[in-house]
Amino acid sequence: MKLVFLYGRPAVGKLTVARILAERIGAPLFHNHLTVNLVLSIYGFGTPGFVELRERIWMDVFRRVMADKVPVLIFTFNPEDSVPQRFIDGLFGEVAANGGQIIPVELTASEATIEARLGEQARKREGKTLDAHTYRVLRMRGTFERPVIRSPHPPIDTDALSPEQAAKRIGALL
Repeated sequence: MKLVFLYGRPAVGKLTVARILAERIGAPLFHNHLTVNLVLSIYGFGTPGFVELRERIWMDVFRRVMADKVPVLIFTFNPEDSVPQRFIDGLFGEVAANGGQIIPVELTASEATIEARLGEQARKREGKTLDAHTYRVLRMRGTFERPVIRSPHPPIDTDALSPEQAAKRIGALL
């Protein structure tokens, strides 16, 4: 299995690019908010129960996909400090140990673009509730600085590329 691991701060365009990529290559898309929103219906964000259940769901999906020999899975991820580094390291290690490959690709955008996108109605329809003020507070606290994800690929700037161009660039990595 190849796990296309699209990551970046909120509102950089991960889900938009992932949807285009999924359609282009015919791969399933497992986006972060599917799990986050499900677990938020039971536990508060970042609580021990939230972190444990979120990790369990993520890993169950990844393990099932590996067991079923799904060729490619696209996953969107927002690094933030409620995700322990040990989870990322463990995921990358387990996929490699099972003969899989993770293709980490960071998406970036300017802070002005991120803040403008945070207010868009489309995000609210997706269940994404982070607003610009809260984003600024979290950014100043360093919330988005960990866990660290290492990528051999240069970041893709969604200010400079359209979602279609970004998806095409990621598809070329496969």
